[in-house]
Amino acid sequence: MKNSRIKNIIFDLGDVILNIDVPLASSNFGKLSGREQHEILTLFKEKELFRLFETGLVDEDAFRNLIREVLEFPDWSEEIIDTAWNSLLLDIPPSRIELIKELGKNYRLFLLSNTSSIHIKEVNKILHAASGIEKLDDLFEKVYLSYEMGKMKPDPAIYLQVLEESDLVAEETLFLDDNPDNITAASKLGIDTILVQKPVTILDYLKDYVA
Repeated sequence: MKNSRIKNIIFDLGDVILNIDVPLASSNFGKLSGREQHEILTLFKEKELFRLFETGLVDEDAFRNLIREVLEFPDWSEEIIDTAWNSLLLDIPPSRIELIKELGKNYRLFLLSNTSSIHIKEVNKILHAASGIEKLDDLFEKVYLSYEMGKMKPDPAIYLQVLEESDLVAEETLFLDDNPDNITAASKLGIDTILVQKPVTILDYLKDYVA
């Protein structure tokens, strides 16, 4: 149901705008390395690869070197690693892009994503192929990315930074995410929230917001 106070909408990226299949990345690294998928996930978790890369504590080259080291394949090329890492990124339905463009006529729109630089480069290619739009920055007033901010959802500090930098009032702001922990953290700050759960999409959740 539409909240009449809302002036700003913050979108998550994965499984909100962009369709993703997270297990595909670990599955593909498993196939490449001859390991079971659960072993890949354990290794990545132990080394905190996701957190390190998605908070910008390591850059692309350091991340790739960590992959080579952890999986014991020192000769893997950048292309091999990037292709496996990006395999979880699927598509952006054009209908979602059109919805965002329509919402932009009446609301201030933002993106807030836990992500990495390698993923964002690929997402922009997917976006361009789907719509002709060059990059995410062309769809939103501002794009907030965890690896640039040095923090990740659900850390309350990441939401507070968005509110402060863009001069947003929490109670006038709607946040959509597919992760319950991220939604809970935003709600505690007074932000209105919608938990996006497949197969329902933002077209359904936001239909009342389109004039």
